[in-house]
Amino acid sequence: MGHYQELSEFECGTVIGCHLCNKSIREISFPLNIPQSTGSSIITKWRQLGTTATQP
Repeated sequence: MGHYQELSEFECGTVIGCHLCNKSIREISFPLNIPQSTGSSIITKWRQLGTTATQP
């Protein structure tokens, strides 16, 4: 099972940018050295909220 990791706003934006370039979660998480579960969580929040902000 993966581990969730807190990312900075810049790192979240990098994940979303890679996602918008049609990269898979594996292609995103490996070079950024983050767990796949973290990348998936960021993308899911972005889809739901339309923002990468971690706090309201």
